[in-house]
Amino acid sequence: MMARRLILIEGLPGSGKSTIAKMVSEILIGQGKQVQLFQEGNLDHPADYEGVAFYHAEDFEALLTTYEDYREILESNAIAYDQGVLIPYRKMKEQRGIELPDQVVGDIFSRDIYEISFAQNVKLITEKWQNFTKNVLSTNDDSITIFECCFIQNPLTMGLVKCNRSKEQNVQYVWGLGRIIHALNPLLIYIDQKDISYTFDKAISERPKEWSEGFINYYTNQGFGQAQGYQGVQGTVQILQERKKLESEIYGLLEMDKVWLDNSDYDLEACRRKLEKIL
Repeated sequence: MMARRLILIEGLPGSGKSTIAKMVSEILIGQGKQVQLFQEGNLDHPADYEGVAFYHAEDFEALLTTYEDYREILESNAIAYDQGVLIPYRKMKEQRGIELPDQVVGDIFSRDIYEISFAQNVKLITEKWQNFTKNVLSTNDDSITIFECCFIQNPLTMGLVKCNRSKEQNVQYVWGLGRIIHALNPLLIYIDQKDISYTFDKAISERPKEWSEGFINYYTNQGFGQAQGYQGVQGTVQILQERKKLESEIYGLLEMDKVWLDNSDYDLEACRRKLEKIL
């Protein structure tokens, strides 16, 4: 039997992904396994991009020409990639202490991997998953990697929420990633919440105001939300309901071990017992 090398935790915002990802990690460590947990927002994510921009070579040269004073900093932090460069702008600021003017940061952000075209995003993300899978298979240890939300949520945030792509394109995007990781014998744990409106309200009440304002703005002012004319909290909930419907369909189509975990009651002890059985 193939060793399990990857566990994927998915679900809507506020469903309990972070908590349950940590719980899965604790249970596996308790079983004596080696575990690597990558949560949302990790700047060193091995299969996703967080705060990274992509420039084709000629566009990067145009950026350097526009901001000649920062040429050296930008060039020394850029990573050559596929006839272009990747700029890890969040890492530059948060880990290397590099402060760039707002205008430069704004220009770079407009090329973030989750701001560029859908086709280019799919290409870059797919290649990142391919490299991740290859790296895992080339190591001899049997450690288990846990990813929170980058397998279904992030592709659909791009494909459905931002770009309003067809159902087929969104399904194909995630299904393609599923095929890449097949050799890692993945387990998908989808955390379900029956009442999406309640879950989202709970997330709003528990998180900073900037989070909810940013989230609602992102969901309603582009792509699918804009096309439907959805607005405010209510509109965001409607988009989340559409996302859930699509995620359920994708879940059904994926050919991998998978568990639909109901966390509507936020009963962590009940979740732990279920997870201990599963794992």
